[in-house]
Amino acid sequence: RGDRSMARSSTSRRSAAMCGAVLLLGLAATASAFYLPGVAPHDYNPGEKMRVKVEALTSVKTQLPYEYYILPFCHDGVDLKAQDALNLGEVLRGSRIYETPYDFRMGNDARCKILCRGSYDKEEIQAFSLMIEEEYRVNLLLDNLPVAMSMFLEQDGVTTKGYDLGYPVGFVDEKKDKAGKKDSGKKDKVFIFNHLRFTVLINEDKSKRAGIRVVGFEVEPFSIAHSHVNEVEWDKCIGRPSGLQGQCSLNTCSQQKPVSQNQAPMVIDGEKKGPTEIIWTYDVNFKQSPIRWSTRWDMYLDTAMDAEVHWFSILNSFTIVLFLAGIVAMIMIRTLKRDFQRYQEQDILDEGGEETGWKLVHGDVFRAPKLAGWLAVCIGTGVQLAFSCCFLLLFACLGFLSPANRGALMQAMLFIFVFMGVFGGFTSARFFRMFKGNRWRSNALWTALLFPGVSFSIFFVLNMLIWGQKSSGAVPFGTLFALLLMWLGIAAPLTLVGAFFGYRKQPIENPTRVNQIPRQVPPQPWFVNTWINLVVCGLLPFGAVFVEVFFVLSSIWLHQFYYLFGFLFLVLLILWLTCAEITVVMCYFQLCCE
Repeated sequence: RGDRSMARSSTSRRSAAMCGAVLLLGLAATASAFYLPGVAPHDYNPGEKMRVKVEALTSVKTQLPYEYYILPFCHDGVDLKAQDALNLGEVLRGSRIYETPYDFRMGNDARCKILCRGSYDKEEIQAFSLMIEEEYRVNLLLDNLPVAMSMFLEQDGVTTKGYDLGYPVGFVDEKKDKAGKKDSGKKDKVFIFNHLRFTVLINEDKSKRAGIRVVGFEVEPFSIAHSHVNEVEWDKCIGRPSGLQGQCSLNTCSQQKPVSQNQAPMVIDGEKKGPTEIIWTYDVNFKQSPIRWSTRWDMYLDTAMDAEVHWFSILNSFTIVLFLAGIVAMIMIRTLKRDFQRYQEQDILDEGGEETGWKLVHGDVFRAPKLAGWLAVCIGTGVQLAFSCCFLLLFACLGFLSPANRGALMQAMLFIFVFMGVFGGFTSARFFRMFKGNRWRSNALWTALLFPGVSFSIFFVLNMLIWGQKSSGAVPFGTLFALLLMWLGIAAPLTLVGAFFGYRKQPIENPTRVNQIPRQVPPQPWFVNTWINLVVCGLLPFGAVFVEVFFVLSSIWLHQFYYLFGFLFLVLLILWLTCAEITVVMCYFQLCCE
């Protein structure tokens, strides 16, 4: 009878498992994929108008972005007061997105199309010259893809294609002497790029969908001194190809005659008296590409050549971790074991004798420091930052922070830090109570205000300086007010809530009793100095992460995309391990010296 009941129960369990498997298969069959907001594909029909937009002018030399139309570029038919709606991250990055007069039609190639004709005075030419000398680049957008110049790199006999984001406003021909140094006696020539050859890479798969998708946006800039023989009515020629039906004819290019690098370039002189005429033209070529829409960002993000450097960095960091782990193991297994044996033998031979070694200070190490409240505030802020980094990298590794969604990374960083205030306040209150503190509300307020307050003050001063330069990187006062609301209206209350629950919990118990009378610490050797300890403790963690920090900062300063969040997450884990191990080692040596 017992065997029958066991057989029935096993049969019922198998039936339940089979039913569960069938249910999961059924749910999987009805599941469907989805796109993250802002990154869904757009299927164009043949001949459909395509909107070409422009972001801010950027420079790696000055790091100050400016609005595109701060220079007198062509803007016929463009409402300069209308901007695209931006998220918080884009505003903080200094992005300002406008429409442009470029006329793209899906699948329709165009050659030597006239954008506009401009007559510029001396001040406007000087503005162009200044931007060119400071290496500013134009950042156009098509179907949410940034424009890029193609570059081909050869390594080990293999040629690879890469992208250089944007295109320069122009270039400077520096005059040099025989030694290769700049010749101050000769004047440099400044050239402006007034003809653009666009290549739009498209992917059309009629077996899967009816529309056409954009998978690439490339540009090749030219400096061409356009000329014309007959009088041209420029108002009627805007947006029309040169020489169409015998009208709007240019001597330098037409539908049958493309521009080339051998033609005379367009030189601009800021000291020239009188107006300077510049004719702006462009070509559009649509090219079928095997690139799929889901992988169209790979060319922008491709850093395969740097993968070996990242792995070398991680191997180097892991070596440091193993080195410190060996030291910690030696301390824990050999040194402490030997000390415990010596103390036990001393206790047996001489009960009540004087203690030696690090055991002398075991009753003083858990004494509350002089600035215990500030230490609790710093610990709470550190926990808040650590949780913020962890969640941010987790979301980034899962693909929620796509580069196609501009500003998402910075926006997510701000929101995650705000909501992690709960953990910061909880941790700060726990340590504050362990230090026998009573004014937990004041401690919680300092935790909520100290680090964000210092950061916001520095940011506000820098923003005023940028605003004085009339840069688009200056954050509007409305956005500053929104940041203040996030800080004082969300982060601070959440920190107080966390501190309330943290202070109500039982205080952390010390493993040893603290002596009533502090022990006199003997004079310490020079190498136990606080500042020397800070340098030694910081060198090893910095050595474990400096390569990845270099890549992150290079991406910020050079206006590149950083997407190697997997490497960054590994380096973050190694950093935490390194900090924990170096803390154990330095604490042990400090206690032994004292």
